[in-house]
Amino acid sequence: MCLAIPGKIVELPKGELQYALVDVNGVRRKVMVDMLTEPPAIGDWVLVHVGFAMNTLSEHEAQEQLELMRQLGETLDEEFASEVEMPP
Repeated sequence: MCLAIPGKIVELPKGELQYALVDVNGVRRKVMVDMLTEPPAIGDWVLVHVGFAMNTLSEHEAQEQLELMRQLGETLDEEFASEVEMPP
């Protein structure tokens, strides 16, 4: 399964045009941005997959995707908890 996670660009290091510092759920990571069709700016939302910003999206779209991921995580947690029997 491939998963791209929304993140917000919080810093564009000088001298490193192909990289940006992206905040993904409170975790900041250095992400390559040279695959984007438009030059990135601080505050832009991007979809991040394995260290690459794949494309940009609006803040609304990013928040919707983050909410769906949160709901999916809760559903999976509940499903796994009900299926797994713990030994005594």
